[in-house]
Amino acid sequence: MRAGNSGTIPCACCGGFIFKPALNCEGFNFVRCKSCGLVQMNPQPVKNEIIARYNSEFADDYLSYELENEAAFLKLQQLALRDTGFDKLEKTLFSCCKTDEKPSALDVGCATGSLLESLCVRGWRVTGVEISSGAGYAQKTRNLDIKTVPLEECCFPSESFDAVLASHLIEHLNDPRSFLTETFRILKNNGRVFITTPNIGGFQARLFGGHWRSAIFDHLYLFSKKTLTKMLKEAGFKIESRRTWGGLAAGFAPSWIKKPADFFAKRLGCGDVMIIRARKTS
Repeated sequence: MRAGNSGTIPCACCGGFIFKPALNCEGFNFVRCKSCGLVQMNPQPVKNEIIARYNSEFADDYLSYELENEAAFLKLQQLALRDTGFDKLEKTLFSCCKTDEKPSALDVGCATGSLLESLCVRGWRVTGVEISSGAGYAQKTRNLDIKTVPLEECCFPSESFDAVLASHLIEHLNDPRSFLTETFRILKNNGRVFITTPNIGGFQARLFGGHWRSAIFDHLYLFSKKTLTKMLKEAGFKIESRRTWGGLAAGFAPSWIKKPADFFAKRLGCGDVMIIRARKTS
């Protein structure tokens, strides 16, 4: 997929064209916008190549990886959502809703649908978006409503959802601003978006640089709390919660070092992964 690219593109956050080197990886690089600090691959693979990759021979490996780690990934997602007050929001929504109209949730990049299934069990009306082979698994095995085109092509009606979830998705998108604009449109007023993504402002990214585990070719953008917050606000959202977790990668250090590192990374807001909850305001 490295053969084609879209040429040098402006910063997805501020539109700037002045960059400085950020991360030197094997065979590709990330640059940092001198104006706002957003880190992105530049140039990037074109959108059609990215979509094709998730429907090629890579798709089988991706599905196997997702299924193998499904339980662990679901637990992490649920813990992250709980950290940002999702459970409290859920109680409020269900206490206010009509009996025949339960709250609605959209999971963009839903993979095998495990999170959607867990929400469905809790009473949510759920829909997913997934362009990889995980969509077929979620449809056939879990009988879920999954759209198999990018969010902007789904044509959901305006104000359709109470919550939009996107875990480890936004860093893969050529146009994260378009994604946030569409998310704002399809959320109900006071609806929430929950975005989980690697945190380039975290301890691990600073420690490992170009060898950081999230500095990979499939990630077109590497956000910090500052840059993702800026993009969300410019899309019309009000930030309600920002949390991070992960001090050292599993296997990198013994548990007596990893446990306090994880504790302080979360406490100090410099964890390896972050989740931001934001509200649609009128």
